[in-house]
Amino acid sequence: MAIVKSPTTLKKQLVWVSYVVGIMLVIEAINMLTGRYFNQFSIFPRDLNHLAYIFTAPFLHANFTHFASNVVTLGIFALLLLQFGGKRFLSVTFGLIVLTGLLVWMFGRASYHLGASGVIYGYFGYLVFAGFLSKRLFLIIISVVVAFFYGGMIWGVLPNQPYISWESHLFGFIAGLCLAWFLRTRS
Repeated sequence: MAIVKSPTTLKKQLVWVSYVVGIMLVIEAINMLTGRYFNQFSIFPRDLNHLAYIFTAPFLHANFTHFASNVVTLGIFALLLLQFGGKRFLSVTFGLIVLTGLLVWMFGRASYHLGASGVIYGYFGYLVFAGFLSKRLFLIIISVVVAFFYGGMIWGVLPNQPYISWESHLFGFIAGLCLAWFLRTRS
């Protein structure tokens, strides 16, 4: 018996994405109204007190502009990832949160790391690679479209601005590639 039923229609997939975006919007509103109180629950590398925050950091943002710039791409990539199935969407998302968070916690700069961009870069890596591994035409087309329209994101894995967690971008992208490879035989 399946625990999660895969959303098979575009309408159902849009509902899933709406839930994800809606949850993030509620968290952003509460965080904003409390003067960013919850940002203390972000990742601070190699601090054991912050290890558990690998699960909260992707839902927190430094300001509304940071949130808005992440949520649009997150929604688009989530919808594209749902083309691989609901179970795959959940396993990739959870895997990215854990892997990216752990890698940032282990190897990131001594600075607070927060935001959904690690998951977004993970989705990017997964979407570009997994379609080709699937050998299914529709999924390959998704990979090509993502690479074409979002390929410039790859430059975000390099350090370019001190207040941007390029480590989250880099480790998210690597985690996405690894998950695409690891989950390829479980399609």
